[in-house]
Amino acid sequence: MARLLLYYAHPGHKYSHVNKAMADAARRVDGIDFVDLYGAYPRHNIDIDREQERLLAHDVVLFQCPMFWYSTPSLIKEWQDLVLEHGFAYGAGGDKLAGKTMMLALTAAGPADAYTADGYQRFPFRTFLTPLQQTARLCKMRFAPPYVLFSSLRAPSSGEAALHVEGYVKLLTAIRDDRYDFARVDAHDVVSHQTLPIPIEA
Repeated sequence: MARLLLYYAHPGHKYSHVNKAMADAARRVDGIDFVDLYGAYPRHNIDIDREQERLLAHDVVLFQCPMFWYSTPSLIKEWQDLVLEHGFAYGAGGDKLAGKTMMLALTAAGPADAYTADGYQRFPFRTFLTPLQQTARLCKMRFAPPYVLFSSLRAPSSGEAALHVEGYVKLLTAIRDDRYDFARVDAHDVVSHQTLPIPIEA
């Protein structure tokens, strides 16, 4: 079994629909470690030693959050700035995360076609994740294609939110059970509940 660490970050958790449902479902998945970053660090006073111990104890690190201004909520950036220290995550002797996997579970208010050269966001969705992908590379980690829900504000009424949450549980369970095909998913820019590379169990 893979050791999965899930960091959830949503400063407006009580107002959320999709992310709240995803987090509630994730908490019920046995065998993974769930950390609510805003719940744990409401004043951003991050315990660096504790977080580094968490990272060392896991194989896959997954950040779940909404896209905020083409990036993550600020607490994730603060966490990165403090926890991914020189000599620990990168630089001389900084190979403690080598071989581990970083993955994202993201929601975006805009539709998928907004993230094209002709769409109103003007760039592919993965372009906005370049700093996170480079962070993983510097830390010698695999950066797996993210699990994404587009048009998230409309998803509850369209029924897509429920399917996305159901897919999220399948994703987390498959990673935990070493059934998630990371090699196959690397060919994708993003994955959804419809494109999860999970082999059928024997």
